[in-house]
Parts: sequence; structure tokens; C-alpha cells
Amino acid sequence: MKRIALFPGSFDPFTKGHEDIILRGLRLFDEVVIGIGNNATKKRYFPVEVMKELIERTFEGQQNVKVITYDDLTANAARQLGATFLLRGLRNTTDFEYENGISQVNRYVYEEIETVFLITSPNLAPISSSIIRDLHRYGQDVDDFLPYSLSELNKLKEENQ
Repeated sequence: MKRIALFPGSFDPFTKGHEDIILRGLRLFDEVVIGIGNNATKKRYFPVEVMKELIERTFEGQQNVKVITYDDLTANAARQLGATFLLRGLRNTTDFEYENGISQVNRYVYEEIETVFLITSPNLAPISSSIIRDLHRYGQDVDDFLPYSLSELNKLKEENQ
């Protein structure tokens, strides 16, 4: 049986920390599906379509990485994909407390799902999408935190407006 993991998130933006979790997850799973979910409580900074394209470019040539968008419960999206694992990264104990509750709810919705947590690589632990958004919003260069060029992101953002 193919071991498929869904790596869900808003990825606003997708960071080198996210990329690291995917690359390490590929050692555990046959396929990793990056799922850009719609979070009704968050207003996006970068458009979903732009982020999807940038993530696809990041993993171009990797047949075992796919990128989808979804507007449903994560557990339902995993079930529809045939994924029996959720892949999540943990930077600290605060992340664990938050993710633990979510993993329990996902199990309630989809009994066959198992959440696998990978500890973020130490050099990437300080990186978060919200910090990157704040830095970018106030004109700081954030390219060191992203697996793609910000000029590429800005170009795609303009094309999709």
C-alpha cells in the first residue's frame, strides 16, 4: 500500500522550514501532498494561486510531491486523497500544544489518519510565515527565508491581480 501523507497549511508564504519538512518527510512516505487549505479566520497576504504555483516550481521534477488547494476539513481532504498520514512540523512546545488538539480532532473525523510530527531543523526554527509577512510588509528582504525568489513571487502576484 502506498504511504501518502498530506502536509496541510495556509503556507502564506511557504518557507524554507516548510520545504525542509517536505524533504525529510519524503524519506518516510512514498508521496507527500502539500495541501493549501482555506482558513476562514485568516485573511491571506499572498494569493493562493500564486503560492500554489511557487510551491509547484520549488518541487519541479519531484514526482512524489503534489500541491493541491482545498476548502474542507483537513481530515476530509486526506480521506479524499487516500492519505492515511498527516505530516506536521513542530518548532516548539507551543506548536505541539496547538497541533496535538488538531490531530485529535482529525482522528475523530477520520479514524484511519495518523499525524506524524517532525521537529523543525534548529537553523530553521525561528522562521514563521507570520514573521516573514511582517518583515515583508515593512520593506525588509525575506529571500533568505524562502525557497524561491521574492521577485518571482511579486511578479506572479501582479499577474494574478
